[in-house]
Amino acid sequence: MEGAILPIIIFLAVYVAITFEVVNKAVAAMLGVMILLAAHVISDHHALGLIDVETIMLLLGMMAIVVILRKSGIFTLLSVKIAELTKGSPLKILILFSAVTATMSAFLDNVTTVLIIVPIVVELTAGMGLNPTLFVISQALISNIGGTATLIGDPPNIIIGSKVGLTFNQFAINLFVPVTLSLALGLVLIWAMNREVFRPVNTSLTKLFSTRLLLEKIRLDFLNRPIDSVLLVKGVSCLIIAIVLFVTQTVTKLSPGVVAMLMAMILFTISGVDVEEMLEEIEWSTLLFFAGLFILVGVLEEKGVIEWIAHNVFLRVGDNPYVIVLTVLWVSGFASGFLDNIPFTITMIPVVRLMMETTPIPNNILWWALALGACFGGNLTMIGASANIVSVGMAKQSGVKISFLEFMKTSALLTIVTLCVASGYLSLYLWLSL
Repeated sequence: MEGAILPIIIFLAVYVAITFEVVNKAVAAMLGVMILLAAHVISDHHALGLIDVETIMLLLGMMAIVVILRKSGIFTLLSVKIAELTKGSPLKILILFSAVTATMSAFLDNVTTVLIIVPIVVELTAGMGLNPTLFVISQALISNIGGTATLIGDPPNIIIGSKVGLTFNQFAINLFVPVTLSLALGLVLIWAMNREVFRPVNTSLTKLFSTRLLLEKIRLDFLNRPIDSVLLVKGVSCLIIAIVLFVTQTVTKLSPGVVAMLMAMILFTISGVDVEEMLEEIEWSTLLFFAGLFILVGVLEEKGVIEWIAHNVFLRVGDNPYVIVLTVLWVSGFASGFLDNIPFTITMIPVVRLMMETTPIPNNILWWALALGACFGGNLTMIGASANIVSVGMAKQSGVKISFLEFMKTSALLTIVTLCVASGYLSLYLWLSL
């Protein structure tokens, strides 16, 4: 590991800065890269070559599509309609909003999902005299579970799919069962732990009247602009075509990144929106963050650090395939809970590759273990996933403060349960594959 000391120190410093939000995540990652360039550890041209362009293209393309769909007003309309369907029932609020959150998170950015859902959930529950805390936490957790189901649902999956070459269909087919079971058990668990909160509301005329007034207020607050039906049709059409192309990837031979960018550019062309205005809403800091991390981890890989970690940590568990799979799952789960699951996933990909060379495990099961561990594990704490941080921030803006420990009261047990579901699924899958 000659010349690895400085890259290791910089990587650990960046990790600490990201975890404890010392500075902006993108700034931390790019500052680390700039120090490596200034110290001549790596050249600028070589650094650019370490960036996974496929992942950046997929993220950028999906962000652009979502930005235009958001402008059409469809997400707010959908959320308000769901609020009306609940008719003020706390249990219906949990179930219906969770169903929408999980579905949206599977096909769109889960951060975008909670940005849309959380304000309406807070307004609805607080207006009914309920504590919004549990409902906000539940939507953050459900968004992370739902996003696990597809290639484009959660950043760890995007990274794994792009770096390893796994298709949209492979993610959907292999992760649908554990995600669906985890969603169902997660909702039951949230209900069982908080039965008092989900008792039916008083159905007196006074309560009924006040609930209707509240729903009308939500409608006025969140639907203060008309739906742009033309933009909506164009946006939804491009999204559907993108998903169809994702599904038919083995036939078209088009990578997800190319598909996402192609449909985003077509949508920009036909939508008639102000392109510069739309580009301002794209999360450029997230893209810079990814680019910086790819370079930092690429340098560690070239210096032999990743190989050393693989041989001295993960490969010491032996050659039992069940032990290896469950080790990747649970280590990923707990590490992602206390560290940001994005840099952890990028770091783990070369480690898993080395593990697979030593003990071949069929059907990409180790990759599914990493995906399930990183995505489910992100639910463990408030800082484990971006959707958690955003949900808590949105709640705070609405006057609802959620502490680290308060978040973990619900999230810790749910994370353990979902990781147990994943363990059972992966063990059975491995048994059938051997």
